[in-house]
Amino acid sequence: MGDVQRLYDFLRSHPTGVDTFWGVLLFGCGLLWFVQATPGYEPPLAAVPITLALCAAVALRRRAPAAMLWLAIACGLGQLALDVRINIVDFAMLVIVYTVACTGGRRTSRLALGAAICAPSLATLRWPTEHESSGEAAVSTVFVTIPFVLAWVLGDSIRTRRAYYAQLEERASRLEKEREAQSKVAVAAERARIARELHDVVAHNVSVMVVQADGAAYVLDASPDQARQALETISGTGRQALAEMRRLLGVLRTGEPGEASDYVPQPDVEQIDELVEQARGSGLPVDFKVVGSPRQLPSGVELTAYRIVQEALTNTRKHGGPDVGANVRITYFDDGLGLLVEDDGRGAQRELYEDGGADGSGHGLIGMRERVGMVGGTLDAGPRPGGGFRISALLPLKPTG
Repeated sequence: MGDVQRLYDFLRSHPTGVDTFWGVLLFGCGLLWFVQATPGYEPPLAAVPITLALCAAVALRRRAPAAMLWLAIACGLGQLALDVRINIVDFAMLVIVYTVACTGGRRTSRLALGAAICAPSLATLRWPTEHESSGEAAVSTVFVTIPFVLAWVLGDSIRTRRAYYAQLEERASRLEKEREAQSKVAVAAERARIARELHDVVAHNVSVMVVQADGAAYVLDASPDQARQALETISGTGRQALAEMRRLLGVLRTGEPGEASDYVPQPDVEQIDELVEQARGSGLPVDFKVVGSPRQLPSGVELTAYRIVQEALTNTRKHGGPDVGANVRITYFDDGLGLLVEDDGRGAQRELYEDGGADGSGHGLIGMRERVGMVGGTLDAGPRPGGGFRISALLPLKPTG
């Protein structure tokens, strides 16, 4: 079976060689006809070059189908003019008609069909059969024409099937490329989401731990109780950071957020109160107020609101300077959730909120804008006129179209 397959592959990879073999075989049959001519008919010497030309057309039919069709038409006209009667070599014309219909252009294919229909009629007129009525001659002509027409129909149907398969392959290739592009976009989006989560978890909790550690070191000798409280805060913050990291790692490990929900719940608006208390415990005075009637919100809005407040308070600790205070307002509207976080410190450098960060800084504000954009909201961040920094966001409760 393997030898047969190798032979088949070899023949498919050398089509001109296969066609040349059939051309040589057809030329041998033509020579036999030339030597053993029909009684009462002596083929002219012109039959030899015509035979060679038709056999060459068979050998080169797939390399240049249009040119071989014209060569076959010229041979047919030469036969009519030089009295080279119909013989076995004329089978080459049948092969050329099929080949052109299968691989040639549309105009060339129509020319082949026209030649296939006209050739039998011209041959009947040039070499009429003795004692045959006109009706019988017409029937004979029709029967001779049918193989040529069938050859053209077969070639044209194969052309249509090949074009259909080529279209299917092209469509499958295009869909595969689209799937690959969508996969790359999905991977990039997931990486950006994980990067935002990691930034929010690490930046906030580590900043709290650094502040508490500095405070503990400062009062370690003078106020051991205060230092112990700071260390407890560091311990609790570290545990919280580990819990959120486990949740993120669970998502990465399973690939399904739902399967990772056992690690820790997603932060929501209700936990902003705990976030504020944590900030107060780290030495940042925060005025927190909720306006409107709290209610259940979409999970995406809940997480976005929590992360915005978390990042805003982190930035206040990092850039606000000494004696800074913050103000957090959450407003429940009928169709949205409003967030306002502002401080009275010295504020962040301008490039951190305009250009998205200098030398790799400022990714928190970039993450805020990405989160707000994902839920169809708006975000405004920048320095306050009287000093300090202000972050305002509006999160719609209905998805935008």
